[in-house]
Amino acid sequence: MSVAGPADKRSNLQTKDNAMKSITHWSAAGAALLLSLQLNLTAADADGVDPGLLKLPPPAGGQQYVEVNIRQNLIGLVARAAEAQEPEIARMLREIRGIRVSVVGLDDSNRGEINEQFSRLRTSLTSAEWDAVATVRDGSENVHVFVKTRGEEAIEGVVVQVQDDHGEAILVSVTGNLRPEQIGMLGERFDIEPLKKIGRKIERP
Repeated sequence: MSVAGPADKRSNLQTKDNAMKSITHWSAAGAALLLSLQLNLTAADADGVDPGLLKLPPPAGGQQYVEVNIRQNLIGLVARAAEAQEPEIARMLREIRGIRVSVVGLDDSNRGEINEQFSRLRTSLTSAEWDAVATVRDGSENVHVFVKTRGEEAIEGVVVQVQDDHGEAILVSVTGNLRPEQIGMLGERFDIEPLKKIGRKIERP
């Protein structure tokens, strides 16, 4: 059995710090870095739903593909950092246990597969008593928002599908008490463009 010395502990702390910086300064390049490093982050699974439906399959033709999973301990670090200056943001973040975002470019090679997966996911969410709270259609783009509630106020999870047949598909799963209208705020906090995009669509009159 080996015992970590001071140098190892400093290295572990540095690794966690680097991961935090990668997430809070999100970009397409940052997403690729997260994927290449294969960070061990826990996924945000939806209650009563097959976790496999919450992960978009990578395309075979080299299209855009991004996946990020953020677990609760990293979210907690951001909440503590925001507490003094942005208490509202800190309170929101403390209610979240996990975030998963998948983005995949669409073309003829994978459009049918993604359509089928999104349809199966909507059926599965409905069967598991998730509520469809918003459907937005804007040209070729469709947005579906589902929430899992507990009682009259608390929300246990949010799942959002965004699909533009001429562009990309986005799948977001958030575990925890988050109102759909807070998704854009979450995207701003972590600088995750797909969440910002979804937030703008949900807030649109």
